[in-house]
Amino acid sequence: MKIFAHTRWDLAPVLAAVAHLAFDVYLIVGFESRPLWLSAILGCLYAVSISWNINSISHNFIHTPYFKPRWMNYGFSLLESVAIGFSQTYYHWVHMRHHSGNSDRPNEKGETIDMLSIYRYGRDGQPENVWSYTFLSFFRDSLGDIHKAIARNRPFDAAWGRFELYFFLGLAAIALIYDWKAVLFFVPFYYIGNCLSSLNGYYEHLNGDPDEPIAWGVSSHQPFYNWLWFGNGYHAEHHYRPRTHWTKLPALHDQIKEEQEKNGTHVISTCHALGFMAKENRQSELSHES
Repeated sequence: MKIFAHTRWDLAPVLAAVAHLAFDVYLIVGFESRPLWLSAILGCLYAVSISWNINSISHNFIHTPYFKPRWMNYGFSLLESVAIGFSQTYYHWVHMRHHSGNSDRPNEKGETIDMLSIYRYGRDGQPENVWSYTFLSFFRDSLGDIHKAIARNRPFDAAWGRFELYFFLGLAAIALIYDWKAVLFFVPFYYIGNCLSSLNGYYEHLNGDPDEPIAWGVSSHQPFYNWLWFGNGYHAEHHYRPRTHWTKLPALHDQIKEEQEKNGTHVISTCHALGFMAKENRQSELSHES
């Protein structure tokens, strides 16, 4: 029986997801035996791991589900929900809305199709401030509205998404009983991890062009970044062809490179999470000011 739907290379993100979940468990189980300074360092790593998983393993799974058997994809979705701390099914719906709008600007009613658009809470057609986007995005999703939207056309998936959420909360309750101090210690790092994911998303679209499909996203072609984050740096390429498997994004880039340059696709020299340090973003800012 064929297990993987696309390529055996997907074993890499699958094993990475399992390792992430094991790391989460270790954070709680080993808390009492570690000094606080070491748990603080691990907490920082935990925060980064959340953003890493969301924007690589979890993200790629949305567009190209890893497994051929449907039940295995549902099982992996549950595993990911526990590892990242919220329903993968709910995230799937929000992310597909993101691709429907591609970080669109507000319409005449002040609304955007993309719930994650950097323009959604901006002013005068400009992107929102990076600080508010980074630290407030976590509080803006309405789980009830997301559930209802999924249930309209896919009632089973809506029920599965709710099960994923409750399953995670149940495990969190068990962890509280096991060591409530450990859970409370890592809650701030969980929030920071989601903030880092928002920061990552912000620079995936800052200086992109919402009106030009080939320039919807912003890319980073740093080899190590794309190796570690399973191709997430090829973000402009991804938005242009969302169903392209993460292993084929470099080849897609080679195919459309000239067209990208012609249409002004923005490329930065850092990973997206460090976009505030990218000289290309600073140059664009100075150009706008002048």
